[in-house]
Amino acid sequence: MIAAATPDLTDEAPVRRFTVTPAIELAVLAVAVAIGIASYFIVSRAGASQQFIAPPLLALLLVANLVPGIGILMLIGRRIARRRAARSPIGGSGQLHVRLVALFSAAAAIPMLLVTIVASLLFQYGVEFWSSQRAQSMLNNAASLVRENYEKEIQRVADETRAMSLDLALYLRQMPIDSKRFSEGLAVQTFQRELSEAMIVRRDEKDPLIVLNPYGRPMENIVTPAMMQQIDRGAPVATEQFADRAAALVPIDYGKHTYLYAARVFDQQLATQLRRGDAIVADYQALQSRSRALQLRFNAALLILSLLIVGLAVWIALSIADRLVRPVGALVDAARRVEGGDLSARVPGPHDRDEVGTLASAFNQMTGRLEEQNTELRTANDQLESRRSLIEAVMAGVSAGVVSTGADRVIRIANASAIALLGRDADGVLGRPLRDVAPELDALVDGAVREAVVQVGQDGPPRTLAVRIARTATGPILTFDDVTQQLVDQRRAAWSDVARRIAHEIKNPLTPIQLAAERLQRRYGSRIEADDGTFERLTQTIVRQVGDLRRMVDEFSSFARMPKPVFREESLVAAAQEVMFLHEVAHPAIRFTLLHDADDPMMLVCDRRQIGQALTNIVKNAVEAIEGREGATDGAVTMTLAREPRGEVSVTVADNGIGLPPARERIVEPYMTTRARGTGLGLAIVKKIVEEHMGTIGFADRAGGGTVVTLMFDAGHLAMLDQGDAAPEPTGEGPLAALTTNRT
Repeated sequence: MIAAATPDLTDEAPVRRFTVTPAIELAVLAVAVAIGIASYFIVSRAGASQQFIAPPLLALLLVANLVPGIGILMLIGRRIARRRAARSPIGGSGQLHVRLVALFSAAAAIPMLLVTIVASLLFQYGVEFWSSQRAQSMLNNAASLVRENYEKEIQRVADETRAMSLDLALYLRQMPIDSKRFSEGLAVQTFQRELSEAMIVRRDEKDPLIVLNPYGRPMENIVTPAMMQQIDRGAPVATEQFADRAAALVPIDYGKHTYLYAARVFDQQLATQLRRGDAIVADYQALQSRSRALQLRFNAALLILSLLIVGLAVWIALSIADRLVRPVGALVDAARRVEGGDLSARVPGPHDRDEVGTLASAFNQMTGRLEEQNTELRTANDQLESRRSLIEAVMAGVSAGVVSTGADRVIRIANASAIALLGRDADGVLGRPLRDVAPELDALVDGAVREAVVQVGQDGPPRTLAVRIARTATGPILTFDDVTQQLVDQRRAAWSDVARRIAHEIKNPLTPIQLAAERLQRRYGSRIEADDGTFERLTQTIVRQVGDLRRMVDEFSSFARMPKPVFREESLVAAAQEVMFLHEVAHPAIRFTLLHDADDPMMLVCDRRQIGQALTNIVKNAVEAIEGREGATDGAVTMTLAREPRGEVSVTVADNGIGLPPARERIVEPYMTTRARGTGLGLAIVKKIVEEHMGTIGFADRAGGGTVVTLMFDAGHLAMLDQGDAAPEPTGEGPLAALTTNRT
């Protein structure tokens, strides 16, 4: 029974101890706020007259606000200590932290209260003495003496100036003002009356009538209109105080609005002392007016400084507590790391020669032994991992794509070649179902075949892959190679053979056609009316086109090795007009339009025959696209020639046909066609010709339906290739040009 009762007493002991609850914290905060508000009203009422507040009252208010403030800081330190203890490896309620905070706070607060009271009283009594009537009377009397002496000196200057004006008026009745005797009399009057300078001025005259300036001081505009107006209003004398002199202005009996100015120059030190005395008096008066504010500010500064010192003591207590519990915390943290599987955990040293240091050394020895045993197990795992890395390196080095999937068809392994061939990144392949990445490959896995050739690439350019499937217990493994280029080469070789055979069959009837056209021209040319050149143009066109066709047939048979172009300066307008005329004659139901600058023949260094062939193929495709559109009754083909701002020449052919096919990226490949009777060589030849002319070709959709083909040539670059071995062909300014619609 006793053994059972002892734990009960131990468990109940913490309950009996005094604990700080949130309610107590709120109560302390409420007391601090209430005291602060009460202090504000007391100070406001006591200082309503802006007089000095009684030092004992203000010191009492200072202590009343300081005590709850210290209590709040101690409670804040207690909360911080408990949170630090909770976040530390040891955990718990942080009693050690709390005790240290309370101890240091009390040690700092008690002497701080005493020092604050003494400092507050000393300062307030000192300020009260200097704000007393006694000190104020002393400073005011001293300043009054200096001011009275200065004012007497100014009055003396005014009196002397008035007396001097009477004597000078008498002189002026006896002698002119510009005489030497009057100047001497003015100087005698000025020196005898201990004045420093004098002059006679008149309002309507800019310059003074006479000036006595022995010191050479500037006297321009020293007599102001305000001083003159003061004399005119009946004042006997007008005085003015300057930084280094006292001046007076009086009327003189020498005409209307005539005045005598005289001044006495003081020592600069006297004026400085006078200003300094005035400044001292002003500062003292400002000090008196701010004595209450200084009293409040000083006590507020004492309050803030005291709270800062107590706060610093709380922070020091927290730091010391952290340092004391750090070794135990490190040991607890290391033990928990070992519990989590980290056998390299050690208690950091150096260790003191005490119980905690001995425990830390024993702990480090234990974890060292456990780590040695764990290393042996890791060595075996590393060997397995090296084999796996070797397999991955082999897979990464091969050019064929390798994809391994699980039983659920989710891709587990894929080498770099497989990711590149599938046209995706690593994140888009690994961990995703095979049907989402390559549905074509997923369909092969469903079948029973082991090898197949499929085309993939829904999101990118299509690729033809030769696929092999190995079925394992964990899932199928697919290996595949890209055979797209091999199939293209095979098709190219096959079509080259077919092209040679077709060229052999086409070449035979060309000679009779050419001979027949030449015979028609010789026999019937003279019988046609001279003013009608249509027959001659048509027969010449047949002969020339048969010749071009013969050369094209020869080159068609060797498409893969098209002859090198012969560059010379040609008229691009003439070539375009010829192409458009031929198609306009062959297809009268379609409207052909050629747009260009009528004043510019568009001279371009090129092979005219190849450029004409390229334009013919493009226009031919445009016509076939219009004819392939159902209900086509308003077919139109527009060719535009233009010079770009950067010196390039552009050829744009637009039609309103059926538009581009879905596989538009392959339409320039050899033998790729979407028409039943097409050979697929037209755009391939165009692309080759444009590339040999250092140009580019582009395809786009026309607004409203149809296709826009754009050829772009660098005229400056082509100009450097001019061979100049033959004269350019005609620019088309004859009757042939008139048959084609031109618009500028």
